Amino acid sequence: MARKADRVNGHKAGNGQNEQYFSATPSSEDVRRTLQVTLRGRDVTVETSHGVFSGSRLDLGTSVLLRHAPETPEHGTFLDLGCGWGPISLSLALESPEAEVWAVDVNERALELTAGNARRNGCENVRTVTADAFADEFPADAGFDVIWSNPPIRIGKDALHELLMTYLPRLNHGGEAYLVVQRNLGSDSLIPWLADQLGAEFTVGKYASSKGYRVIEVLRA
Repeated sequence: MARKADRVNGHKAGNGQNEQYFSATPSSEDVRRTLQVTLRGRDVTVETSHGVFSGSRLDLGTSVLLRHAPETPEHGTFLDLGCGWGPISLSLALESPEAEVWAVDVNERALELTAGNARRNGCENVRTVTADAFADEFPADAGFDVIWSNPPIRIGKDALHELLMTYLPRLNHGGEAYLVVQRNLGSDSLIPWLADQLGAEFTVGKYASSKGYRVIEVLRA
């Protein structure tokens, strides 16, 4: 998500199934399928499609994040950064039905799927918004109490850094973020970079490891 670049990692965004989820409007045919998935112990029915991240299953990295991230507060403003078809948004909304959950992605099809999956599972507290429209719809003086993300590492380091530094500084005091990143795609080097960029108000560290992934914790004092 984050950038509407014509090229991502040397490939045209939208050229082939693996790259289309970076595009605002995927070029692949919108063929819907129904999946039964378990999200933090809750069985849900969701709809997915081509042209979105991990459109045929629950991604392993997302599964690791959902298994290890701590229990969320009952109330607050939460963010799912790079929502795809919505597994993280649904998990946050079902676990904390009194919270407001913002689902952000560049991919309009992904946002449509997330919104539909939220309605399908009774999650009236999920609000979907494109990355471009976020600044207009989210109050400039507001922040997030919780951020969960399986960030799009393959958009490239510069775009990823820009994405993370757009949203992580908006953690409220006492807020917490959990990011899942594959170890061989730079999770261990991302931790000191985030600590340096975010500054002394933030604590960044490895929270958990599983199946080749790291869950990175970011806390704001």
